[in-house]
Amino acid sequence: MAVTSREIRSTRRMPSVPVPVSSFGNTAYIVTGLLAILALYVLVSGLIGWGQVVVDDWRYGRPRTFHLTADVGRAEETMGPTRLIAMNLDRQVLILEIPGGDVSKTRTIIGPYLVGANEDLTPITMRLADLNNDALPDLVVGIKNEEIVYLNRGDGFGLVTAEERQNILRQMSVR
Repeated sequence: MAVTSREIRSTRRMPSVPVPVSSFGNTAYIVTGLLAILALYVLVSGLIGWGQVVVDDWRYGRPRTFHLTADVGRAEETMGPTRLIAMNLDRQVLILEIPGGDVSKTRTIIGPYLVGANEDLTPITMRLADLNNDALPDLVVGIKNEEIVYLNRGDGFGLVTAEERQNILRQMSVR
């Protein structure tokens, strides 16, 4: 008897049977991916909010304070320019006007009360602009995306009346 070798493995391929793919497996990956994106969004948003508070702490301090020095046309400005200090004191906007740097003549302008979460951290800004063309700079107070106008009346700043507002808007439309 002769020994012969023979290939045990067949070179023929077996017909492939399709393996059922579970739609639950794909859905789980999609849901997991969406949850990961949501978690990343919440984390990044919190980090950006925290960073903004830190930058505002460096810029405005606590309580939030903004300082402006300028000649605003006061008789008391013989010693120097008027100093304007805006503060957010526990959600109450307060502006101190120190004419000519003489603290004995300090005037206080009470601004609005800020309502909402973390409004005690809202910075208050100021700028001067002659809005009613009387050659005296008027005070424009910025709070978030709003501005409050205090007209320079010669002896102090006061809120704009409805008539003055119409005149200012008319003048701005002419420009």
